[in-house]
Amino acid sequence: MPKQPRAWQRMLSGRRLDLLDPTPMDIEIDDIAHGLAFVARWNGQTRGDYAFSVAEHSLLVETIHARLCPGAPAKWRLAALLHDAPEYVIGDMISPVKTAVGPGYGALDARLAQAIHVRFGLPADIPKSVKRQIKRADRVSAWMEATAIAGFSEAEADRFFGHPDPALREGLEIVLRPPRQVREDFTARHAELLARI
Repeated sequence: MPKQPRAWQRMLSGRRLDLLDPTPMDIEIDDIAHGLAFVARWNGQTRGDYAFSVAEHSLLVETIHARLCPGAPAKWRLAALLHDAPEYVIGDMISPVKTAVGPGYGALDARLAQAIHVRFGLPADIPKSVKRQIKRADRVSAWMEATAIAGFSEAEADRFFGHPDPALREGLEIVLRPPRQVREDFTARHAELLARI
């Protein structure tokens, strides 16, 4: 009988996360924060001495989402913070690679996202209207990242991400920090939002 390929990963918490059948019991925020703090956006093709991590991006998206939807309940702000959480174990694939991989990547991402949502008291499937709001915040963040550290001109970023309202970006900047600091801030923000649900 042929040996089955391993489809699980051991996390630093000691949890064993089955990628084909993830359960909320195997999800820990410390694992997510640690993983995302070490996953580089833009495949690491950014200026600076540190990568701009998915954890840093997630913190920025949650801040922008709060500006877009100032009355949003804490649970949807938490959903914004966790919008890329599956990448703690599957990495951040740039859009062209996702297209090349095909629908299997989306299914894997969705399974992990559902387990993560349930683990932290969110509905397994986030309502489409909330997803659209989070995606809008995500695109503002992507535009900021593209123009600040990824080598895009504003005109080029406008074509890919749309031109964001300057008021949404006011006072915000792209900050490159050591993974340890980002991990701590991500974990702290998660705890703040979870306490408000």
